[in-house]
Amino acid sequence: MNWRQIGNLSGVGLTLVICTVLGLVGGYYLDRWLGTEPWLLLVGLLFGIAAGFVNLFRAAGMWTADDDGRS
Repeated sequence: MNWRQIGNLSGVGLTLVICTVLGLVGGYYLDRWLGTEPWLLLVGLLFGIAAGFVNLFRAAGMWTADDDGRS
């Protein structure tokens, strides 16, 4: 494993948190603007979590694909 792979994988946890928080904040402000509390907050939270896990799975897939190609 080289330093580039380590750098990419270390950012995965941060990306998961950032996606979740952005979805939560976006849903919160849309709820305040449209008066639909708490529905858009929950939808934004779910979309944020889903986006974070998609990035997590992509990073894990890239990491295993690199390891399989070098063996």
